[in-house]
Amino acid sequence: MSIKVAVIYYSATGTTYDIARAIEEGAKSTGAEVRFRRIAENAPQQAIESNEKWKEHLEATKDIPEASNDDLLWADAILFGTPTRYGLPTAQIKAFLDSTGPLWFEGKLVDKIVSSFTSASTAHGGHESTLLALNNTFYHWSSIIVSPGYADEIQFETGNPYGVSFRSNNGQLDPDDKTLRAAKFQGKRVAEVAAKFAG
Repeated sequence: MSIKVAVIYYSATGTTYDIARAIEEGAKSTGAEVRFRRIAENAPQQAIESNEKWKEHLEATKDIPEASNDDLLWADAILFGTPTRYGLPTAQIKAFLDSTGPLWFEGKLVDKIVSSFTSASTAHGGHESTLLALNNTFYHWSSIIVSPGYADEIQFETGNPYGVSFRSNNGQLDPDDKTLRAAKFQGKRVAEVAAKFAG
């Protein structure tokens, strides 16, 4: 049985996007079928225009399909990625999660395997609190949260058992090799756990 994995992310300047691509690679390494989806942008154009990297990234990724509730129904496992905003998920991903009310009401998300990842500008900018806040939605869905934990050696190097995270230094740093290796592991682990659960 081929496991279906949805990697759904929001990224302004590309950091979370890079992590999402590595997670996609990790999930695909197990033979899983993967849908790679971006969260729709809802920021004012003026805000986007004020940041050249934001504007460039939005243009560069415009052809990636936007996430929909159909992707959640399709998937056996879902990984969500978001930058931090004051130690919380972005408004963009929150708006998407808020749109899932009908699926929640009908019990369509019960027992979905889920996981989360993030990036922040600073070392203490809310990495863990963002992941924990994102996971609150999954409790309400009655989904099954699969974290990377310390189930692989790379986790002892990155130090975040809740989910992959990276400090971007206000968008000036791209995810390093250690972070991308941890992301590949998280994608692989989630797909493998979903396969065990489906079996």
